[in-house]
Amino acid sequence: MIHEILAVGALQCNCSVIGDEATREAMVIDPGDDIEDVLAIIRKHNLQVKQIVITHAHIDHVGGAMKLRTATGAPILLNQNDYALLKMLDVQAAWIGVATPGNVEIDHSLANGENVTAGSITASVLQTPGHTEGSICLYFPTEKKLIAGDTLFAGSIGRTDLPGGSYPKILRSLHDTVLALPDDTVVIPGHGPITTIGNERETNPFLVKR
Repeated sequence: MIHEILAVGALQCNCSVIGDEATREAMVIDPGDDIEDVLAIIRKHNLQVKQIVITHAHIDHVGGAMKLRTATGAPILLNQNDYALLKMLDVQAAWIGVATPGNVEIDHSLANGENVTAGSITASVLQTPGHTEGSICLYFPTEKKLIAGDTLFAGSIGRTDLPGGSYPKILRSLHDTVLALPDDTVVIPGHGPITTIGNERETNPFLVKR
């Protein structure tokens, strides 16, 4: 599996480019900004983007999605529970002092348990509300990788004080869904360094059972 991670935009969102080495089919997850850099990786590996997956509708994760769709023709996928948040992108842009990306059009709503694929690579959609109402994670069982969006970070969890956030919901998502994954699952958070489920289970102050 080809997997390149690049930190994009003012908030350094971890954007993942995932490709099948045999078919060259790919998916891009959370193209928040710096789309020319994303496209350079796509060209480097001679990939054909089949879908653009958004873990949640915060501007730093979805801001470059329309540019990438224009460049690749790939559909944009997001859970419908974040559609209201998507309509607030101009407000979100003002929060962090960046230009608004304009309207972002979603081609397909991702449901819990649905699969997204690129060639032979398959990820399961895990609905993990809490950071936002429509937050999802993507679990690649064969590769034992989790793209966690802003649900889980190394040593921390997603903030819940923004519109659509809920602290009880994110804890439920983490304990019932995310921590149900194997300890050796590699976690790629929405920001910051890579970690593992086992490491977070043992050391994350929000998750350690007291």
